[in-house]
Amino acid sequence: MSALLLSVHVLAAILTIGPVAVTASMFPRFVRLALGKPTDPRRGAVVRVLHRITRNYAVIGVLVPVFGLATGASIGVLGDAWLIVSIVLTAGAGAMLIGVVLPGQRRTLRCLDVGAEPADLARVVPRLGMHAGIFNLLWAIVVVLMIYRPGSTTGVGL
Repeated sequence: MSALLLSVHVLAAILTIGPVAVTASMFPRFVRLALGKPTDPRRGAVVRVLHRITRNYAVIGVLVPVFGLATGASIGVLGDAWLIVSIVLTAGAGAMLIGVVLPGQRRTLRCLDVGAEPADLARVVPRLGMHAGIFNLLWAIVVVLMIYRPGSTTGVGL
């Protein structure tokens, strides 16, 4: 059963967190491109699609920690320090996504829809990139902890 839970956990991470990481990172670039073409009616289409992908995959991404906890429980490592740190970082990444990245994307879309001044959006876009970068960094650390965990049976790690 542990192997099945681990397989689902890893697949869910690859198939959900990967797209969120990529689309959240691409969003600021395409906002800048949209700002460069203020008369193009399609200027916000790509930005809206990136936001929709980020939002929808974030919802599905809840499977990652759910199956991660189930896997941890099945192999008896819930009290291990590396897993506790991973859980805290995962919670931080989730909070960053739900509390900062997605609301920032929504605000940006509203500004594009009402035709806000490019200068207003120019201040917001770098922060969106920074927040996406923090989200991605947290997940990268979690991935490293999952691969290079202390007590690994593969001989890799401490």
